[in-house]
Amino acid sequence: MEIIKDDEKTIKAWTFYDWANSVFPLVITSAIFPNYYDAVTSTKDESGNIIDHTVSFFGINFENQNIYSFVYAFALFIVVIIAPILSGVADYLGNKKRFLQFFCYLGSLSCMCLFFFNKDHIELSFLPFVTATIGFWGSLVYYNSYLPQIASIENQDKVSARGFALGYFGSSLLLILCLISIMVLHIPAKYSFLFVGIWWMGFAQYTFKRLPNQSHAPHGSDKSGLVMKGFKELIKVARQVVHLKQLRRFLYSYFFYNMGVQTVMVVAVLFARNEIVWTDEKSKTTSLIISILIIQFVGILGSFVFSKLSKKFGNLKALMVAILIWVFICGFTYLIVHEPIHFYFVAFLVGFVMGGIQALSRSTYSKFLPATDDHTSFFSFYDVMEKLGMIIGTVSFGLISESVGGMRPAVLALVAYFILGFLLLLMVPKTKEA
Repeated sequence: MEIIKDDEKTIKAWTFYDWANSVFPLVITSAIFPNYYDAVTSTKDESGNIIDHTVSFFGINFENQNIYSFVYAFALFIVVIIAPILSGVADYLGNKKRFLQFFCYLGSLSCMCLFFFNKDHIELSFLPFVTATIGFWGSLVYYNSYLPQIASIENQDKVSARGFALGYFGSSLLLILCLISIMVLHIPAKYSFLFVGIWWMGFAQYTFKRLPNQSHAPHGSDKSGLVMKGFKELIKVARQVVHLKQLRRFLYSYFFYNMGVQTVMVVAVLFARNEIVWTDEKSKTTSLIISILIIQFVGILGSFVFSKLSKKFGNLKALMVAILIWVFICGFTYLIVHEPIHFYFVAFLVGFVMGGIQALSRSTYSKFLPATDDHTSFFSFYDVMEKLGMIIGTVSFGLISESVGGMRPAVLALVAYFILGFLLLLMVPKTKEA
């Protein structure tokens, strides 16, 4: 079934999945779960003050924030292994919506299972975090691949920005509701994980109802040996990627600068908890939540500002501006950020540039794709580069932090990632579309 481009109902349904699933990266990986995890895995004195962050994981003692980074990287590694093959299967069958639904339900149900997280069984308790991460990032492979099918080239920046903006707003709304339940109604924080799963699964139904079941005509009717057929679809697309210089070089650049972006998103809250001077634990948690909300709401503005910049100056130049801002953020954080007021300033900048660089990266890659039905397989390469960068970024950050006894020196590694991404972006051939 052919999808009509620039159809408002289809675009609305597609962008609404951002509204549904963005509660995972905000509530689970950024706001409430990291704070909950830090609280339940830290040792406190009789006055309730945290005196130690060390946790035993498979018999080895680690700083608790480093365990979080390593487990997150492990989950991403699984996505890197399975997503490309499954994307090839989806392209062969022409039914990527079914795969989108599967990963959505895996992620949302896993979020609900985090309700049972227990420090005494930390290895088992991290299992639903792993499957929730697989569900979120796995679903995005199929979700992102709809962009070149639902929007014409001239509208892809705007549609991509609209999706991220809806995601920032919707996830912020649920976060506020979760905070009210915790701070006003005194409902235990672990109930927020149930809210995330219900929100994600519930609002995704609007997307599933509107998006076509078949994204294109199946490449074949024989369903035996689907994994091998999926692998063949992937190999076919890989050969095309190798010969598409613009697409290939953009992926190299994206690998490095997105490594920095995603690592910041994962470790920002843990950095603030451990490296900034707070008056007390309560003010620390409150301030961090305020910072996260600043990032979310400013991210809405950033998405549309960079969409306008790309329209005026081109996607590549707009991305270069974003990367330079990230370099400034990392340098400023390493040298200056010691007090809460400094972190608020950084949160504002992060929100502004985060929304822009994510939306623009997705639409830029989409513009570089050739005429094809294999959008899912092509986007699997985009997502693999994203996940590999995230794995290396989070693991290297954790290893540097563990070796030097603090997270601040590890921030300098992020500067190197952004600079490499910038230099490689200079080598991407320019076109009138980008």
